[in-house]
Amino acid sequence: MTQVSEAAHSVGLQSTASRMIDASIIIVNYNTRQLTLDCLESVYASITSYSYEIIVVDNDSRDDSVQAIRKAYPQVQLIANRDNTGFAKANNQAMKAAKGHYILLLNSDTIVKQDTLHTMIYFMDRHPEMGASGCKVILPDGSLDKACKRGFPTPSASFYYAFGISQMFPDRAKFNQYQLGHLSPDDEYPVDCLVGAFMLVRRETIDQVGGLDETFFMYGEDIDWCYRIKEAGWGIYYYPRTYIVHYKGASARRKPMKIIYEFHRAMWVFHRKHYAKRYGIFTNTAVWLGISLKFSLSLIRNKLIRPAPQKELASGHAEVRETSSEVKA
Repeated sequence: MTQVSEAAHSVGLQSTASRMIDASIIIVNYNTRQLTLDCLESVYASITSYSYEIIVVDNDSRDDSVQAIRKAYPQVQLIANRDNTGFAKANNQAMKAAKGHYILLLNSDTIVKQDTLHTMIYFMDRHPEMGASGCKVILPDGSLDKACKRGFPTPSASFYYAFGISQMFPDRAKFNQYQLGHLSPDDEYPVDCLVGAFMLVRRETIDQVGGLDETFFMYGEDIDWCYRIKEAGWGIYYYPRTYIVHYKGASARRKPMKIIYEFHRAMWVFHRKHYAKRYGIFTNTAVWLGISLKFSLSLIRNKLIRPAPQKELASGHAEVRETSSEVKA
């Protein structure tokens, strides 16, 4: 059985008696003021008979996010941290305060459709065996955010993806274990993991497996959570009968060193936690070398990108968190 940190496990301690609403929607904000306001506007435009609360955790933003959110949406429960605690810890903070039967992790850089909440909660109500579910996630250009339906990044799955073998054989399940490219994004089916940009989780499941592992600062926590959910016997389901739009951080801009480091660190943390004991020294060494090589190449590529203009940084859009923990070649 996978060990869960004490901080993550303590998330599930709130009593059932205090839960009086259907869903608690958790949004973590870090210097994404306008994106968060737009996200909140889309949530409040939802058409649903289900009750919900919204909890926003601000990780010490410097763009007046706290003041703007309080002014525009005083009904939002706002937790203002004095430092950037990371994505996992911030979500765990909100889960401890949440009263919903379901917990929805929702990215600040997303827009939900009017039917999204109702469709997804209704699905979970009808399928008590499901511990978590996710809708279809599309990017602003209409393409699929492939992180919304994935297999676990086993060494073989990561190898097939990183070296382009999955693209060479797009219809072969063996070579598409990670992104599941052989499965239509318009069909519904069980999957291994979802993306933290939109993940609806049953509270009973959280009580059993705990919250997000705070060892992960801002990447990989969603895959790790899904791994523990499935390990505990719950189902995870991709349900594309509704969708959200995910305004992920643009890949053509220079990223801070910490972003690149945490992205690659999460890969090794996940492998070490769930797979290292299953494989021999050769495979584990190959994985470590592969991650190290990819980290080095990412640093070089990032150096070649021109910095974003100052006005873009001032708008807040340049600080969009790329929540996809998807392994990138």
